[in-house]
Amino acid sequence: MKTVMHALLFGKDARFSGLIAFVIVGAIALGCTCNKEFGDLGKSSNTNSSTTSNSTNDKETTTTDDNGIPSDSTLQSMVKETTADFAQAIDTNDFSDLYSKSSTDFQNTYTEDQMKDVFKTFVEKRKLILPSLEKAEDSTASFSPAPRIRQEQGLDILVLNGKFPTKPLNVKFEYEYVKRAGQWKLLKLIVNM
Repeated sequence: MKTVMHALLFGKDARFSGLIAFVIVGAIALGCTCNKEFGDLGKSSNTNSSTTSNSTNDKETTTTDDNGIPSDSTLQSMVKETTADFAQAIDTNDFSDLYSKSSTDFQNTYTEDQMKDVFKTFVEKRKLILPSLEKAEDSTASFSPAPRIRQEQGLDILVLNGKFPTKPLNVKFEYEYVKRAGQWKLLKLIVNM
């Protein structure tokens, strides 16, 4: 039993990571179809929107390819910043900064307490996983599959899946960003290690 729990919690068995991913993706899917139009989410005024935007999101609007995908350097900056914010949240057990930088769509679906609950195991195991999360900033993410933009209810959603080749554990991520007022804001956050 101890061996099975160790394998589940420390990444030697993908079932636990898969369960976390399933819960987050399921919650996003349910949040987008609960008698709400996806395009109407987050259209309420948010006084934090200008103070929580970052230079990475501001710059990317001028450096995109023909499909609207930001440049590789911008993509790298985006995933590094999200991962660094996630690492800070895990280290301090305070998700407020990460939450405030996320899209209003994300904030309308989840609360900070729900984020804490979903990532409780990460916080409990922070001594094991923080070294890898913190090394991501000095690594180059590899994207697989290639970054792409999908459409949902007329909105552009940037899909970034990949990993950082960090040690002792690789940081695997599935991030999605929604474009609001010309800026990419976090919509989906899944981290596996």
